[in-house]
Amino acid sequence: EVKVVESGGGLVHPGGSLRLSCEASGFSNSVLSMNWFRQAPGKERGLVARIFPVSGTTNYADSVKGRFTLSRGNGRNTAYLEMNNLKPEGTAMYICCARNRNDYWGQGTQVNVSS
Repeated sequence: EVKVVESGGGLVHPGGSLRLSCEASGFSNSVLSMNWFRQAPGKERGLVARIFPVSGTTNYADSVKGRFTLSRGNGRNTAYLEMNNLKPEGTAMYICCARNRNDYWGQGTQVNVSS
């Protein structure tokens, strides 16, 4: 059974940092990509960052470049999203998606950036 589980969300002040984790289990090999999306109330879901586990190549949304870093974990399909200098507009549900032949979504982890 495939499972995608996120953790690490919470409340942080503007300028603060958080580290999100995503683990995708149930795959026999590395997935094609691990992706972090976010969705704020009343807004569309958008891609924040993605990593291709085999090569380590990463891509970022322009709004987070230079502040967020996505890296591979020791596990085959584990990814960490380090978020620095968080802004209030970063408040959203952060959702991990393991992309292979199909997309497998986690439940999400809430991030609130507020003073």
